[in-house]
Amino acid sequence: MSYRISLLFVFFALIASASAQSNFNRYTWNIGGGLGIGRDDVASYVGNSYHGVVGGGINFTRMFGADAEYMFYDLSFRPSASAGLQDQTGNMQSFSLDGIVHAPLHGRVGAYGIFGIGFYRRYVSANKQYLQVGTLCQPAWRWWDLNCYPNGVISTPQTLSSNAKDAGGFNYGGGVTYKWHHLHNSQLYAEFRYHRAYQSDGQTIVMPITLGLRW
Repeated sequence: MSYRISLLFVFFALIASASAQSNFNRYTWNIGGGLGIGRDDVASYVGNSYHGVVGGGINFTRMFGADAEYMFYDLSFRPSASAGLQDQTGNMQSFSLDGIVHAPLHGRVGAYGIFGIGFYRRYVSANKQYLQVGTLCQPAWRWWDLNCYPNGVISTPQTLSSNAKDAGGFNYGGGVTYKWHHLHNSQLYAEFRYHRAYQSDGQTIVMPITLGLRW
């Protein structure tokens, strides 16, 4: 009799465990935006900027999940770095695949770590300008992939208009979440990330701070 009772206890324990494990969002979505902090070239040419993200993913368990995310990061030059460029605009867009590790903290509050790899495209544009031989190259012009002599002047007549650089890269970071009781299974989140892309003319490093919603 005790053997049967033990079997029943194990059976109901397994059912309770499975039920608890299934009580979480299997598929998730997120949207957010905020301040972006630049490093290296981005800090020199752009400074702080803004960005937006949108993504979706899957939770394998309460602790482990994965998502795919798109980010738009503004790269408009600061006036001190524009070097006479007219109507200069720029951005970096990325698509990343990320792994997520969740850690419940207390009540409605949680935390998570995130890391992944991605594809990054940096794009810059300005009103078309014709550069003659001997024109002094400006540091920010490296994003236009111009040919300059070692002494820093234009080596052949060139046109500056637009340029794009594609590269692979990685990201990592973490955040905190707060379950929003007004919307079922939704969470407000605050997140810090570090992104590094390896373009052929140098690394593009940005650190977005994001406020957003997950559901």
